[in-house]
Order: sequence, then C-alpha cells, then structure tokens
Amino acid sequence: MNVILEPGALSGEIAAPSSKSEAHRLLICAAFAPGTTDVDCTTSSDDIDATIACLEALGARVARTRRGFRVRPVPGTSASDNVPEPRPGAVLACGESGSTLRFLLPVVCALGCGGRFEMLGRLPERPLSPLYEELVAHGAVLGPQGRSPLEVSGRLEAGRYALPGNVSSQYVSGLLMAAPLLGGPVEVLVSEPVESRPYIDLTIAALSRFGVSVSEAPARTEDGAPAVSFVVAPGCLRSPGTVAVGGDWSGAAFWLAAGALSPEGVSVSGLDLASTQGDRQVLAALALLGARVLRRPGGAACVRDASRGTTLSVESCPDLVPPLAAVASLAEGTTRITGAARLRLKESDRLATVSAAICALGGSARVEGDDLVIDGSRSLAGGTVDAAGDHRIAMMAAVLAARCEAPVKILGAECVSKSYPAFFEDLAALGGVVREEP
Repeated sequence: MNVILEPGALSGEIAAPSSKSEAHRLLICAAFAPGTTDVDCTTSSDDIDATIACLEALGARVARTRRGFRVRPVPGTSASDNVPEPRPGAVLACGESGSTLRFLLPVVCALGCGGRFEMLGRLPERPLSPLYEELVAHGAVLGPQGRSPLEVSGRLEAGRYALPGNVSSQYVSGLLMAAPLLGGPVEVLVSEPVESRPYIDLTIAALSRFGVSVSEAPARTEDGAPAVSFVVAPGCLRSPGTVAVGGDWSGAAFWLAAGALSPEGVSVSGLDLASTQGDRQVLAALALLGARVLRRPGGAACVRDASRGTTLSVESCPDLVPPLAAVASLAEGTTRITGAARLRLKESDRLATVSAAICALGGSARVEGDDLVIDGSRSLAGGTVDAAGDHRIAMMAAVLAARCEAPVKILGAECVSKSYPAFFEDLAALGGVVREEP
C-alpha cells in the first residue's frame, strides 16, 4: 500500500497505543502462570499477534476480550510444580517480530519440547549470536543461523549464562523469562556497558508482577571485566489475575515529535510518566532539540519552540532515532545522534534508511561511522520515501510530511501494522490528510 500525505501541521490530542514491549512480556508470563490471567491491552499489532500465535502453538489459549486478552496457560502449569506440558514440535510463526523470536527461543529451549521457528522478511538475517552459543552450551540443539525455519530440540539446564552487554538486550530478557521454567537457580551475567538497560528493567518488572524476583549485583566476568549479575531464584510464576499494559512511549514518540514541529502542539494521553519504558526519554531529547515539553498527569505534550541542533546519545533508546531525526531535520543547526550502531540490525538498516528518507524529502542527513548527522532545514520539499519494510521509517516520513512544501508519498506504508495498525487513522484524527494511492 502506498499513501500520499498533504502538508499541514498536526495538532490536537491522541491516546497512546498499548506498549508492544510490555505486551510481549506480560503475555509470555501469563502463558506459564497457573490460572487465568486477563491482560488489559487496548490495541494490538502484527508483532503482538505473532507472540500470541506462538503461545497458542505451545498450548496456551488466548482469547480477545473487550479490554484485551484472556490467557489460559499451557497445560500442566500449576501452582504446585509449574511443569508445563507444551505441544511437542510446535511450529512457531514469528512473522517479522524480533522480540517474539528472541524471547521465545530460550523459553522453548527451557521447556524441552522442541519446535520450529518460522521467520519472515529480514528476521532470519538478524543475528542471534551470542545467545545462540549460550543456549547450545547449556543443552539446546539448534539448527543453523540465518535460515528459516530454525529447528530447535534439546533442553536447557539451570546455571550461569554469560552475555556481552553491548548486543541486544532482548537476549538477556529472553533468558530471564525462561529462568522460572528451569527448576533451579539461574544467573545471567552481562558485561558492562549494558546497552538498552531500560528494556531489561521492563522484563524484571513483568516477572515481578508474576511473583518472580530478580536480584541484581555488580560482578566480574571470567577475565575480570566489570559486569552485572542478574539472579533468578527457583520458583513458579504466579498469576496476579489481571495485569494492564501501559501506553506505548515508542508509538507516542512520533506524535510528540509531530507536536515539536507544530505551533499548536500535540498532546498524548495514556502515558505513565514513571514508566520503565526506555523510550520515555523522548521528552528529554525533544527538550534538547528546543521543543517546549509539557508533562501532565497521564500524559505529555510537545509544542514547537526555538528548535536547535544538539548531540543525542541513543544507546539506551535506539527506537527513538526516527522521530528524533524528523525533528532534527527541521531544527536550526546540526544534530549528531550517537550510539546508533545497532540500528543497522533492525527491520531495515535504520541508519541508512533514516538518512535516505530525510534526503528524499529534500533534507540533509548522512551516516558517519556509527553516528547519524543531520543538518537542519527551515522546510522540506516533499517527495517519495520508500519505507523499506520498516514501520518506523513509514511513521517518520508521515510526521515529516506535515512540514513539507509538497505532498509526500510513502511506498509500502502498510508496514506500520507491525507495531501500530491504526497509525494513519490517528494521523487523520490530528488533522493529517491521508489518501491511498489508486
């Protein structure tokens, strides 16, 4: 699907979609906690649906309700022994969801039921090392990397797992979520620096809501380097009965960026200002770019002010790069976004595709090593942006269309369904003019 967007500032108030990051974690915990869990989640997406489909393939039952999802756990899960009896050899269709694959791969290995992970798009090419090697070293038998499907057999053992901190935090989260299924103490030793740390905190918070505590302490790797030790004591997940998924700061970041480009501003409701989601940092980043930021109970707003270029580190919040780059492209001066190496491993090479999108609309952006450098302009010309199958590139281009002199065409705009299916409907609610190309 290609869409065409007319120029014109966005304004008004919109409700944040449900957090994809929280939903993945809470649904997985619910699938292995005795009893029924109601997961309040007002919206879904392709990635959340992929995780649900995989949990159902393992034997959980997930029903859509008016408020979200009702999860009945995998058979065999009980408060006394928590020994799930998943379907052996399940086919787990991950779609293009990296979270689904990286969270559930350790879980399936811990269950010992075997299975086959099917992947679409760029997902088979996205790395699994060094998680892959750690799983094999602890009893898993895995097919070759880089192929779909990925065959899995064997069973993990409890013990110490070691990972570097400068790769995906999803590896750490997957092991932490698998730990309660291993029947013994599990330590995940993560070398410093630990990037994307807020996402690990989000996992620890989800486990805590299901009665599993994770202790943390400074440690050293075998070669003496500083590390963080996460220890999960033996114990069963326990359903709290009902859990609520918070508003998504990642999705809201695009509307807050749109507000930073608008004289009237945009307000987003349904956000927790104390959330453990790392992308809550968007407010501080937009303030550094010169936007006027308003924090309100249950939400936040941004309004255009004296925009200016700055230097931003995104080591702990890489998903914020597209909306921040959109604002930077229309700020006075130059912005340098650092700590962005892992953007090359997203749905697209996001360093390259963010730069290409800005340039396609008449702006100036370039990649220098692992940094993204953007020279701000007073306005953008408009033009055509290839979303490259990346939901965040499509959303970035849509936000930029508001400040272009001519319409913007987005090729492959349907990819927004990966995280935010109602994105263009919400854009229209804020005054955007969107039409599908005939």
